[in-house]
Amino acid sequence: MQNLILASSSPRRKELLETLRLSFAISSSEVDESFNPNLSPEEVVMELAERKAQAIFKENPDAFVIGSDTVVVADNRILGKPADEAEAFSMLKTLSGKQHDVFTGVSIMSPKSSTRFYEKTEVWFWELTDEEIRAYVKSGEPLDKAGAYGIQQLGSMLVKKIHGDYFAVVGLPVAKTVRELKRLGYELPY
Repeated sequence: MQNLILASSSPRRKELLETLRLSFAISSSEVDESFNPNLSPEEVVMELAERKAQAIFKENPDAFVIGSDTVVVADNRILGKPADEAEAFSMLKTLSGKQHDVFTGVSIMSPKSSTRFYEKTEVWFWELTDEEIRAYVKSGEPLDKAGAYGIQQLGSMLVKKIHGDYFAVVGLPVAKTVRELKRLGYELPY
């Protein structure tokens, strides 16, 4: 039996992997999430995903390990997780009525090989009033999410439309991840 490990404590990534009916363990470690500001968003998410996967793979060299990272990019600025409610409000104000990009990077390490890739999805927000933003921030949902929103929960009310992979916005591009696992030799149960 092949061992599959999700190198993430994200409940959203766990739920996405569970929809595939794969047997996997969860193991995450604290990694340095700082990055070189000269890197492109694509490079940032792939580098951070690789750091997460590598930290777990070192302890589990016989496993398939999936690491992932997501950032929101608006006005050529990377928006990570907000530090507090004021920063969440500011981020959402920036996204209001505009298009932004969500980049999710994935790194998969296995005993024989490894790969990394990213998905970019364009997201458009409705024009939001300050009251709508404050109410959403008060829900607490934005505080642990890149760009201060979760498309799969209350944040879905903010989104006008998307172009690209919905699941990448949630935190893991499912179809591409499965294809890459298979390419690296992981045997799917179906």
